[in-house]
Amino acid sequence: MKMRYGALAALLLAAQPAAAQNLRIAMKAAVDSSDPHLTFTPNRNVQLHVFETLLTQNAQLRAEAGLAESWRAIDPLTWEFKLRPGVNFHDGSPLTAGDVAFSIRRAQAAQGPRTYASAVRNITEIEVVDALTLRVKTRTPTPLQPHFLVAIAILNERGATDATEADFNGGRAALGTGPYRWIRWTPNQDVVLERSTNWRGPAEPWARVTYRFISNDSARVAALLAGDVDVIDTVPSGLHERIQNDQRTQLVSGDSIFTHYFYLDSMSASIPNATGADGQPLASNPLRDQRVRQAMTHAINRRALAERVMEGGATPANQVAAPGFSGHDPTIQLPAFDPALSRRLLAEAGLPQGFNLNLHCTQDRFAGDSRTCQAIAQMLTAVGIRTTIEALPMPIYLRRSATLLPSGVPELSAHLSIFGSSSGLASEGLTALVRTPNAARAHGGWNRTRYSNPEMDRLLDVADSTFDEAERDAATRAAVRFAIENQALLPIFFTRSTWGVRRGLRLTPRGDQYTMATEIRPVP
Repeated sequence: MKMRYGALAALLLAAQPAAAQNLRIAMKAAVDSSDPHLTFTPNRNVQLHVFETLLTQNAQLRAEAGLAESWRAIDPLTWEFKLRPGVNFHDGSPLTAGDVAFSIRRAQAAQGPRTYASAVRNITEIEVVDALTLRVKTRTPTPLQPHFLVAIAILNERGATDATEADFNGGRAALGTGPYRWIRWTPNQDVVLERSTNWRGPAEPWARVTYRFISNDSARVAALLAGDVDVIDTVPSGLHERIQNDQRTQLVSGDSIFTHYFYLDSMSASIPNATGADGQPLASNPLRDQRVRQAMTHAINRRALAERVMEGGATPANQVAAPGFSGHDPTIQLPAFDPALSRRLLAEAGLPQGFNLNLHCTQDRFAGDSRTCQAIAQMLTAVGIRTTIEALPMPIYLRRSATLLPSGVPELSAHLSIFGSSSGLASEGLTALVRTPNAARAHGGWNRTRYSNPEMDRLLDVADSTFDEAERDAATRAAVRFAIENQALLPIFFTRSTWGVRRGLRLTPRGDQYTMATEIRPVP
């Protein structure tokens, strides 16, 4: 049947005009690298067409077989993976366990704040048993290790060894096993992919896929309505009607793993972005006082943000994982919106007149991020935390949020952005965001506030090392509750994903918000 289906697909594709085989997608955020071992959601969205992983994820982010057709725990410290036979890279060379070993080691060695090293932090040894069998040994029992490997793209060892960023960006080193080949990347403009002739599965319906970068929401919608593109992502609620009311287009939406957070530097003795009510430097960092953090969380009207500012494009958040995703605890309550309580807490903290705060946020990461930032600033100001905002383009935000001043203090003291773990696991998200930074173990890769708490670390250690699924879920929920009760970060809302799609196409919404050509099909 597979042979007959493949032959039929080929005949149907051959019958389509060339233009019908081209798919044009407009993204809000721009790709900034083709190296798949550097994290950034828009990058990964495009790269997963080119590179595959040992385990993959379905639209609900449940792990499934990918390049590995099976895996098993030989003992508490050893996992064995069996690779699919007959898989080739885009240059025609066969995939081997050596390529997988190389890719894991390269991911482990990646430097900087934007890596997937946390996914392979516990791997201490990699053994190539034969061409299609690989074993990895872990430092400690790591029951979720196969799930973590959904983050690690498998590269061609020959093509990627000693490859520079230019080699990846130009395509020479961008050799994967996926259904599409990397053809061209024009920074701030587009990425072009072409259907791979070495793909092992049925031929994709799209001969060429072009990802254009259009950060302006209205311009992105206008491009869809004009027929310049076929699909757009991140449609803000205020523009839904324009798409719904046009007979040529349709709106598709779904739940997302991405959570919008307020990140606070509660560790530094003093911070550069806060002054007293008189405008003078404060003797100490007010964010270290839990009463101040509690005052901030009760000053924020999450329902109003989700329903009015985001125009229904979000759900109020009270924890790390949205309902239905791993680690969600249904017993955690949404923080009450209580400005009077916020003022009392500030007074109890010795700040009856409040203080001044500089707030940094993104302006092009998701639809409504700038509006949300402005609204939160107004809510804080209303309780006495007079807030000035600076909205930044995402690349600048990423750089500045990772920058430490000469004093060792983070450059940004209070900032807003979204985060979603590539594994979809709440424990992995907490490990990235609030686990004590430890480069050797790849903990705290996105911990830009330098948060550190021994109990937080202990709870995550338990979650990481428990093989019994029920016990592991309980340990994860305990870690989630601790993070919320101690205001390690302040969840604001869970974002919903919304796409505009040309009629005649069917798009399957994904929890990771990716706009995948492999999830877009022509309607028969």
